[in-house]
Amino acid sequence: MSDLPTLAFAGIGLMGLPMCRRLLAAGYRLVVWNRSPEKCEPLIELGARAVATPAELCAEADIVLLCLADTAAVREVLFGKGGIAEGGKAGKLLVDHSSLEPTATRDMAAELEFRSGMRWVDAPVSGGTAGAEAGSLVIMAGGRVEDVERVRPVLMNLGQRLTHMGEVGAGQVTKVCNQMIVACNALVIAEVVALAERAGVDASLLAPALAGGFADSKPLQILAPQMAASEFEPVKWHVRTLLKDLDTAVKLSREQGSATPLSGLAAQLMRLHGSQGNLERDPATLVQMYREDDQ
Repeated sequence: MSDLPTLAFAGIGLMGLPMCRRLLAAGYRLVVWNRSPEKCEPLIELGARAVATPAELCAEADIVLLCLADTAAVREVLFGKGGIAEGGKAGKLLVDHSSLEPTATRDMAAELEFRSGMRWVDAPVSGGTAGAEAGSLVIMAGGRVEDVERVRPVLMNLGQRLTHMGEVGAGQVTKVCNQMIVACNALVIAEVVALAERAGVDASLLAPALAGGFADSKPLQILAPQMAASEFEPVKWHVRTLLKDLDTAVKLSREQGSATPLSGLAAQLMRLHGSQGNLERDPATLVQMYREDDQ
């Protein structure tokens, strides 16, 4: 096991915790940091070591992985006081699993390399908490070929597939495309469940009835049963995350001069739902927008 690189991980949340568990189970030495230190405790019990600042992650680890909420959180962990840029060195590698704006990713990667010599791979993931626990995530990466290949053995403990999409930022563009499909799908599934209920059909039968057909998808199989049963706990992902990603899609479409009308509408519907106190709730709650008794 001694020939395995030491890893560091910042962001022990819904996705980060199961990802870290898998890395520890694969035999990697792991150093962890989280803004709320108590979230590191389950990993410390499994052999990880916690540090007090993001900069300290670089002291022992050659590869530092991030899974944070948004662009602002990543920027703070990198360039804030005690940030990774203070501890980074040439030869060390940053792997960002967060879902960020592609332009901001490219800007921060350039700044990190200029300030510390540390290079960047953007490697957002799809597959949710279940995929993180099972190691079946799909990972879309942007960065230099040699950097992506260097981290491939590590990341294959987390995912079933790692695809190199191009230069830094290309992974984030691919994740935006993924989230456009997921979010629009979630909204139409909510419409479908509410319509079926109003028309007197047992909505709990929709997912099994449509399994294997052209309308089938993982979101359908996960969300439709939850929506039909009004099962909104435990929260597996957040409305605010889908809203952030849709906003990123709209911004990217503006920058590229590419029309994305369905995703634009989806962003507004998601914002409406979020503004009604649902930002921290599961996207299964979207069905409540369309139910007569929830108005």
